Amino acid sequence: MKFLKIAILLALFPLVTASADHKFYVSITNIEYAPKQESLQIITKIFLDDLEAALETRYGKKLKFNSTKETEAAENLLKEYLFQKFKLKVNGAPVSYTYIGKEYDIDVVKCYLEVTNVKKLSTLEIENKVLHDMFDEQQNIIHVKKNKKRRSLVLEKENPKGLLNFSD
Repeated sequence: MKFLKIAILLALFPLVTASADHKFYVSITNIEYAPKQESLQIITKIFLDDLEAALETRYGKKLKFNSTKETEAAENLLKEYLFQKFKLKVNGAPVSYTYIGKEYDIDVVKCYLEVTNVKKLSTLEIENKVLHDMFDEQQNIIHVKKNKKRRSLVLEKENPKGLLNFSD
């Protein structure tokens, strides 16, 4: 019986240690064009631990999101970081967006953004450098929906920009 326990532990050891060494660095951003509201509605999902590490490194402050220790200053740093790292051009022209808010889903923060006054969406250029300054392996996946058309991009440190064409 003792031999069986040792054999099981030895068999499981590589599985447990392998998963701890391999971490995925990814964010997912969903953008939907709402023609009636003439807006781009954006939800970007980022792992909390990665975001906290990046903001701490960038701003030199220990931040704790989704806890009783979260401050308004921490959310302001999050907004500032997003405005610096996530940029959009609609139909070739740079646009600004509004930070609407955030919510937590276990170990992920969902940030809600909106671009208003988008009367027509022909092209969308996206630059997403979120967490690229922290993790070389970071991939920022972008999904864009306009009516029934869906387009996707994977943006990496070496290629942080992409252009999607929705011309009819």
